Amino acid sequence: MKIFCSKAPFILLIFLVITNCLFSEAQKCRPSGRIIGKKPPPGQCNTENDSDCCKEGKAYTTYECSPPVTSHTKATLTLNSFEKGGDGGSPSECDNKYHSDDTPVVALSTGWFNNKSRCLNNITISANGRSVVAMVVDECDSRKGCDEDHDYQPPCNNNIVDASKAVWEALGVPHDQWGDIEITWSDA
Repeated sequence: MKIFCSKAPFILLIFLVITNCLFSEAQKCRPSGRIIGKKPPPGQCNTENDSDCCKEGKAYTTYECSPPVTSHTKATLTLNSFEKGGDGGSPSECDNKYHSDDTPVVALSTGWFNNKSRCLNNITISANGRSVVAMVVDECDSRKGCDEDHDYQPPCNNNIVDASKAVWEALGVPHDQWGDIEITWSDA
């Protein structure tokens, strides 16, 4: 009995370490594949807001997931126009409408968009010592891209909050720094 009692804490410790490793592994978001870029037809990729166009033959990583959402989820804020004719392309996924760039709206990477579960819900975005509440209206597709439906732009990374100009203005980011900054966000 003494041998078992002296080994029990050791066995428990090993069990806890293994369980923690497996849980941590389950929380990671790994690439799900790649797509090969196609050259956009002339005039078919809108480069407003410094948007990238797919390059012929380049491999782009795709994701089915995003990092876990916390009370301060780390992300990259990018700039997008949700207006008709803007670099966002099609009407928004949540309501099939275009939205003014003067309205604080966002698109979330595929995993965070979560099959429309955050559609028309608000999130709080924090950066630059400020916060702003914005409505989720679209998906920043991390699974597909380089086609007409995606304005011949590459798939989004898995950690993107793609925001209207109103969000950038509310965060007080100087115009010459618009395009790509690190932020945190949470469900509002």
